[in-house]
Amino acid sequence: MSNSAIFPPTEARPRGRPREFDLDAVLDRAIEVFSERGYHGASIGDLADATGLTAGSLYKAFTDKRGILLAAFDRYRAVRSSKLNLAIADGENGREKIEVALAFYAGAAHGTSGRRGCLVVSMANELAANDPVVAEKVATAHNANEAIMRDLVIAGQADGSVSASLDPQATGLLLLFLLQGMRVVGKTGRAESQMRAAADIVARILD
Repeated sequence: MSNSAIFPPTEARPRGRPREFDLDAVLDRAIEVFSERGYHGASIGDLADATGLTAGSLYKAFTDKRGILLAAFDRYRAVRSSKLNLAIADGENGREKIEVALAFYAGAAHGTSGRRGCLVVSMANELAANDPVVAEKVATAHNANEAIMRDLVIAGQADGSVSASLDPQATGLLLLFLLQGMRVVGKTGRAESQMRAAADIVARILD
C-alpha cells in the first residue's frame, strides 16, 4: 500500500489532477508538533506550517485536529517500536537486551529529542482521562512496552543473566516506570550523562 495521500489542489491546476503528499513525512512533522506543544497547544496553523500543507488539505485528509493526532500517534508507535526492537536484537542475552532498551530511552530523553518529549506521555497526561480512544491507545502502548521488559526479564532468568529471585511482572512494571519517567524528566533538558547514569543504576537490580 502506498504511503501517499491525495488532496485537492489549492492553486490553479488542471481538473482531475490531484496533488500527492508523503503521508509518513506529514505525520512525522505532526508528531514533532504534538510532542512538543501538546494537543491543546498545537493549532491547525502550527500543523500546517510544520507539514507544508494548507489547513484545508489537513482537514480533507484527516477530518479534524483529533484525526491528525490519532494518525500521528499510530505512526509514532510503529516507528518507535520498530526502532526499539531493532536495537534490543543486538543484545546477546536477556540482561544485555534490557540494558540496550534502557540506553535507547536514555538516548531519546536528552537534548532536542528530550525537550520535545514523548507523544505517548503527552497524550497520557493531556487526553487519556477524558478521551476513551486515546486512553485505549496509551494503555496499549504501555502494556506493549511492559510486556517487552517483562519478557526480557524472563529471558534473562532463563539464560542466567538476570537474577532468578526477581518477580518478572513487578520488574517489568518497574522498568516501564523508568522508561516513561525518563521521557517526562527529559522535557526539562537533563544531560545525556544523567539519563545514562540513572539507567546504569537501575540495571543493577537485575543482579
